[in-house]
Amino acid sequence: MPSLFKRSLLPRLRSFPLAADAVSILNGAAEFRRCLLEQIAQATHRIYIVALYLQHDEAGQEILDALHAAKAARPELDVVVVVDWLRAQRGLIGAGKQPGNSAWYQQQTREHSSEVPVYGVPVQTRELFGVLHLKGFVIDDCVIYSGASLNNVYLHKFDKYRFDRYHLLRNQALADSMQHLVQHGLIASRAVHRLDVPDLPTTRSLRNDIGDLRSRLKHATYDTAQGVLNKDELSVSPLLGVGKNNPLSRVICELIASARYQLTICTPYFNLPLPVTREINRALARGVKVDIIVGDKTANDFYIPPSEPFKVIAALPYLYEISLRRFAKRHQREIDSGALNLHLWRDGENTYHLKGMWVDERYTLLTGNNLNPRAFRLDLENALLIDDPKGELSEPRRGELAEIFRHTRRIENYQHLETLPEYPPAVSKFLRRVSRVRIERLLYRIL
Repeated sequence: MPSLFKRSLLPRLRSFPLAADAVSILNGAAEFRRCLLEQIAQATHRIYIVALYLQHDEAGQEILDALHAAKAARPELDVVVVVDWLRAQRGLIGAGKQPGNSAWYQQQTREHSSEVPVYGVPVQTRELFGVLHLKGFVIDDCVIYSGASLNNVYLHKFDKYRFDRYHLLRNQALADSMQHLVQHGLIASRAVHRLDVPDLPTTRSLRNDIGDLRSRLKHATYDTAQGVLNKDELSVSPLLGVGKNNPLSRVICELIASARYQLTICTPYFNLPLPVTREINRALARGVKVDIIVGDKTANDFYIPPSEPFKVIAALPYLYEISLRRFAKRHQREIDSGALNLHLWRDGENTYHLKGMWVDERYTLLTGNNLNPRAFRLDLENALLIDDPKGELSEPRRGELAEIFRHTRRIENYQHLETLPEYPPAVSKFLRRVSRVRIERLLYRIL
């Protein structure tokens, strides 16, 4: 076993016992939106919403209105929204100068008599080098876990959707643990401030506090003191990670290393960290059947059709396809034998945002981690690891995977993926320039 696992984390993870009927897998973004709104309306004592962003659009307004309505109906309700500090203060990429979501939060606070505080967490002083990428909504004793943020496309408010995974777990101990981290590990920090009130401090003025918060988060964990070490029953373990060689990244690598016969991985941005690539290679060498499901470049949330004006951000889906093609070329023999199956997801003009892993019909990893260098080093990430040694969740697990595979096609040969000369001229020109000045490797590390 590689030296990385001499002090293996998996056997030492404390977990919360979980009843099979306490786990529900929601079928699609529209059902996720309905479930979230229903749970908010029924809440009796707490609502903790944590997401990269809550967007100023129709779906975002619907969520925020529901939170204010719940608070107005039950003033004793503990309602907290936590988003990324930097992401909330800028507009959409490529949309020109905009005030950002924070201006909308402040407007909503002025217009409502009920109070729904929106906290901004600065993981770094620059968004490029790290954001709040935690997932999970705690509503009473339920945890709704998805990689989705909150806007029209993630919630399938209109015609288009962004496909993700959606789980509801009814478990008080898990909900308590996740709330405790938000309450004591995040919003208690001097670096964290409300975005829904005027006169926000500058990020520059918070530099020391942000450094202190990041240092603390590198050593932070979910409180699992009420959990157990028993590995014989269905259970769930919350995981946290930020920075190099963090516990979440190590568990991801250990899960791949533990696979004996089947490994399935989902990632929207094919740009695997070196430790993950190494463990996949070792899994293939020992005879594990590996399925990797990624989005077609046209299903990437950064994709811009060639008919529209070129923006630098539009090159990202092509960079990911280049990375996928290189990986497929190195593993063409395993693709031919069926040991490795690379699947491209595409459903019309909809987009793909799935993350996570399934290992040997035992482990299921729910996470917002994109399995890329940025997630392994820069962003604050979390995950829920479900351990199912008796196969109690086998049927819903198969159902979720069948739904994911429904809009995929297998890559039979690396040559079926496009190359630089086949890309739109503006994209091809930019990528040639990037390669020529040797910054491609840096881009792969931070995007």
